[in-house]
Amino acid sequence: MSSELLVDLTEDPATAQLGQLKLATIEDQQWPADESALSKSETDSQGYDPGSPHLPWDHPFYDIARHQIIEVAGDDNFGRKVIVFNACRMPPQHQLDHHKLLMYLKGTLDQYVESDYTLIYFHHGLTSDNKPSLGWLREAYREFDRKYKKNIKALYIVHPTMFIKTLLILFKPIISFKFGRKINYVSYLSELQDVVKCEQLLIPTPVKEYDKKLRASMKPSSQPPMSPPHSPPLPNQVFGVPLQLLRQRSSDGDCVPVVMRDTINFLSEQGLEIEGIFRRSANVTLVKETQQRYNSGETVHFSEMEDVHLAAVILKTFLRELPEPLLTYKLYNDIVNFSSAPSDSQVTVMKRLVESLPEENYESLRYLITFLVQVSANSEVNKMTNSNLAVVFGPNLLWGQDNAMTLSAIGPINNFTRTLLDQHHLVFP
Repeated sequence: MSSELLVDLTEDPATAQLGQLKLATIEDQQWPADESALSKSETDSQGYDPGSPHLPWDHPFYDIARHQIIEVAGDDNFGRKVIVFNACRMPPQHQLDHHKLLMYLKGTLDQYVESDYTLIYFHHGLTSDNKPSLGWLREAYREFDRKYKKNIKALYIVHPTMFIKTLLILFKPIISFKFGRKINYVSYLSELQDVVKCEQLLIPTPVKEYDKKLRASMKPSSQPPMSPPHSPPLPNQVFGVPLQLLRQRSSDGDCVPVVMRDTINFLSEQGLEIEGIFRRSANVTLVKETQQRYNSGETVHFSEMEDVHLAAVILKTFLRELPEPLLTYKLYNDIVNFSSAPSDSQVTVMKRLVESLPEENYESLRYLITFLVQVSANSEVNKMTNSNLAVVFGPNLLWGQDNAMTLSAIGPINNFTRTLLDQHHLVFP
């Protein structure tokens, strides 16, 4: 039997009962489009719109991606990539090629399975009309081997119903104890704040409305707490503070923030030969404590910490929590469309884009890229090539103004980051 997840479903008689389970019905049976997609309907039929969450119409997975069933949402609070699966966006069975959906899911996970990652499954909206067949579940099990299961650190099932709970009870004899510990039920969206910043998730409108109904149906004394309001910044706060303000606060007007200098200096000395550096998560308590120390104006010495991955997570967290990404919103469309530039002029285009950044952004980016080039120079030991580093850092260098990341944008952003690493000596003279 597999050491990670399941035995072959065809051999377990319990699975014969699964097809008889009924799913909770929902009011929006016609699967209305989300507000994020309504304004894009016309551009979908005409071709690719850089502001659209969809792939180009002639892409092999266009008919799957356009539903936005699967999304990537940057890093969670533990420094792990977040993959989101939206059940309510699955159309009726006869309108969806489930095998192609599986291949699309595999293609998405292939970019991240070498790193620690988190899977968030929004269950609301799965009905008897759109649920996949047991045959599809068996195919999915055969396709997702150990490499996909090893680095998934948590599976969060949001708004679980009796159906999904019963399903997992039936599967319990064939789910390994190790994987079973990774499954978490989340009853309300506010509970996700402990895992990931909800504003960076593209949560479907039906899921938000269902969450409100759940809250409204409870007695006031029993209602879970809402997401805590954003507290005003501390006098010495550095996380979530604009680069320009950090520069103004600096005693010597340094363009590169202290968090970036501390983490990069430490990792340059201690992390260049650590296999999988930037792919592993860190203890969330230590991450929060380190952030609090920085925000309180304390000096942090990573050499006193036991976990070298803590500095890597802090660096990524700092970049992700900037109010505006390091590459700025202004360059978003140019970067997403960068690959359309002729190959012989891409370096010139990239250099022009980078040099248009504010000085503190430019210097911080140069400082970061210079370090990452050092990391990739040791890739035979640490396994972090330019391509691998681009997958890790791309979503932390640029995202859309709604904070969410769509799969059609993440590929071009990662490609831009990889090219920046490849051509750093020409971009940063």
